[in-house]
Amino acid sequence: MILPVSDTEDTRYGTTPMSTIIIVICVLVWIVQTLVLFTDTLTYSQMIYQLGANPELTLTRQGLGGLSAITATFMHGGFTHIFFNMWALRVFGRRVEDACGPWRFLAFYLFCGATCNMAFTLIHAGSDISAIGASGAIYGVMAAYLFLYPGGRIRTLILAPFPFWPKVRAFWVVLFFFVTQIPSALNVLFNDASYSTAHWGHLGGFFGAVTILFFLRPEAFRRYINHLPI
Repeated sequence: MILPVSDTEDTRYGTTPMSTIIIVICVLVWIVQTLVLFTDTLTYSQMIYQLGANPELTLTRQGLGGLSAITATFMHGGFTHIFFNMWALRVFGRRVEDACGPWRFLAFYLFCGATCNMAFTLIHAGSDISAIGASGAIYGVMAAYLFLYPGGRIRTLILAPFPFWPKVRAFWVVLFFFVTQIPSALNVLFNDASYSTAHWGHLGGFFGAVTILFFLRPEAFRRYINHLPI
């Protein structure tokens, strides 16, 4: 098991409140979902069906249509699902948001969430199963971190064969999470394998990060194109 624990570098431009706000919103939405689940499972199922990224509804322009690519990003299926997603957002989002500023970061985050769910919809075009979770948007944030801070180091918990906490280059941490998606994604694509994780959504969010330069602060953009630290 590999768990990113913290980014080891300081920010350049100041505080990063938007990633914290996103975490708070996701937690509040998850609490509401949990309350609905315990009180009325039918309503909960309908909530996931309508607000999640449902390929059938999206492609037939029913329900929320394309807007569900955004609403699905703020929903989660259980405690471990939301915990690990929000933990990763806390680790990688801080410096990416610092380079973007809060509102540009929010736009980038939602864009990656949308590319995640668009990829999921295209690969699973005949499915009526809704995908939920911030994983795709967070894969985009992780990829953006790698793009902006290739020399960055992440304090990482590694459980093999015993726990230790080295500072690992972000390249290896992000590459690990990217590469582990590929076999399952190909198995789904070519063998129509069953899935409980939206592997193609993760990859869609990851590749959405190629647009990160459009979301940077002007000063951060100038520093990047002049090969200066951001």
